[in-house]
Amino acid sequence: MRIVIGEDDALLREGLALLLRAEGLDVVATAPDAEGLLAAVERHEPDVAIVDVRMPPTHTDEGIRAAVEARRRRPGLAVLVLSAYVEQAFATDLMVHGGARLGYLLKERVGRVEEFLDALHRVAAGGTAIDPDVVAQLLTRTRSDPRLDRLSPREREVLEVMAEGLGNTAIASRLFITEGAVHKHIRSIFAKLDLPPDDEADRRVTAVLRYLEDAQRRG
Repeated sequence: MRIVIGEDDALLREGLALLLRAEGLDVVATAPDAEGLLAAVERHEPDVAIVDVRMPPTHTDEGIRAAVEARRRRPGLAVLVLSAYVEQAFATDLMVHGGARLGYLLKERVGRVEEFLDALHRVAAGGTAIDPDVVAQLLTRTRSDPRLDRLSPREREVLEVMAEGLGNTAIASRLFITEGAVHKHIRSIFAKLDLPPDDEADRRVTAVLRYLEDAQRRG
């Protein structure tokens, strides 16, 4: 796995590089700003970009814009975005530009090495990884989308965990239910959200996007 890191905090940038290299991963470049990140993506053609939301010069949304541009230039690039705070609009912006191979984590999650590495590998493998704290805050802001109101409390719990990017086995473990029950709840979620019986992976992404987009509108 070839990785580039875009992070303006030198200590965190180098710490991430050391951590990943210690795990046997190939950090091919690091950059302190969005321009440097894009140049590194062009030059090294990485598999994954780890990107800070707020980067120079304005420290607003340069990282998100760079991530979107990097994926435009290199389709299929996996992006794991890091943020010091829950930034609702930024989380949904990335999801709207493509649900696969995307992650959004709070920086404090990096200190939980196993969780961080699990999210990184999940994104690199084509999945999604949304920080549980981000999902929890989005859930509290979700109000009145009629389709989401159809869901039972347990189905909302399943959708919340699904939004983190977890598969059925992990969802079952998190909620202390069987995989069969997870399958049943997911089928019901798809039906209540009016998602046709197409490819299940696509329906999972669509369900999560619908959930996140509604949270953004209501936030």
